[in-house]
Amino acid sequence: MSTFKAPKGTYDLLPPDSAVFLAVREAISAPLRRAGYGYVETPGFEQVELFSRGVGESTDIVTKEMYTLTTKGGTELALRPEGTASVLRAALEANLHKTGNLPVKLWYSGSYYRYERPQAGRYRHFSQVGAEAIGAEDPVLDAELIILAVDAYRSLGLRDFRLLLNSLGDKECRPVYRAALQDFLRGLDLDEDTRRRIEINPLRVLDDKRDTVQKQLVGAPMMRDHLCEACKAYHEQVRELLTAAGVEYEDDPKLVRGLDYYTRTTFEFVHDGLGSQSAVGGGGRYDGLSEMIGGPALPSVGWALGVDRTVLALKAEGVELELPAPTQVFAVPLGEEARRVLFGAVTELRRAGVATDFAFGGKGLKNAMKSANRSGARFAIVAGERDLAEGVVQVKDLESGEQTAVPADGIVGALRERLG
Repeated sequence: MSTFKAPKGTYDLLPPDSAVFLAVREAISAPLRRAGYGYVETPGFEQVELFSRGVGESTDIVTKEMYTLTTKGGTELALRPEGTASVLRAALEANLHKTGNLPVKLWYSGSYYRYERPQAGRYRHFSQVGAEAIGAEDPVLDAELIILAVDAYRSLGLRDFRLLLNSLGDKECRPVYRAALQDFLRGLDLDEDTRRRIEINPLRVLDDKRDTVQKQLVGAPMMRDHLCEACKAYHEQVRELLTAAGVEYEDDPKLVRGLDYYTRTTFEFVHDGLGSQSAVGGGGRYDGLSEMIGGPALPSVGWALGVDRTVLALKAEGVELELPAPTQVFAVPLGEEARRVLFGAVTELRRAGVATDFAFGGKGLKNAMKSANRSGARFAIVAGERDLAEGVVQVKDLESGEQTAVPADGIVGALRERLG
């Protein structure tokens, strides 16, 4: 037993469970690739200021949850708590927005880190697949991203998720709403931390999950009642496009999410089978984030879907993914000459696209066949001295038990035919 364990609030991905995570990542990214999104990968850590400016000084992520470190040179770095700020930074640094082809459409997959109280569905290290469309203000783009996420969930077999939708307005109408909300919140019985939040970002108070706070928010002014005509028209177009695409949604006037950079379209996917940690993904439009981190005006929209949360949602619905067998053929050699011949056959099969494994370590027939059965392979190829002398190997169907001899130089063709 090792003396070391995974840090608290983290997890190791190991077979066979890791195959499900890989399948989820593939299913989420597939619709994005079909829609012209290119893959981007950013460092696991960034300058602290990137997140404090972009995510927001008043957010729990920045004030309580970031893992920070100081380099030997004195630079303040943070493990990335989310993906959008990093991806936008990378796009700006590479001048992707100057190529003349806007929006810049990017997708990514990776690990993120937040110092939170560990519980089911909430980890200090978690995995997401995300997408960003940078440099265009168009309700069709907002609808596209939401539809791609819905299609990804549906392709996995998820049915019991819900889409919550809201608009947070823009720089024209949000200040008026902000002032009205602040006036309302200042009259409530709130703790000092929450009162400070009223002055920095009052919309975040609406996102407070505590019952004592939510009960007092009854009658609070809502953003939907303060939207300017342009934001109303924009949001209505998004709603119409979703409806036309067969995407059901619920209007949620209190939805603000946990990041300061959202404007206009804001959305979240929730699954009621996950208990208190019901969010499985979400996103929205962030038209001012580029300027916040020193770039030009680049209206953008994006989302991130939790791989961990999606796997839990699949389990909650009892959905079992149809995963390809990790091993289709298992080679069992009996003797040194057979080891040489069958290992050559294994290499040929792999190169021909057949998932094949080998009985390593010189196991006897009984133990080797146990390994073959445990591998999940459909067929075993077995050969000993007598078989090789006759120029054949034995192909055994591990489901039916039927065994037939095939020419040693025709193994690949025979097995590809049997596997279909």
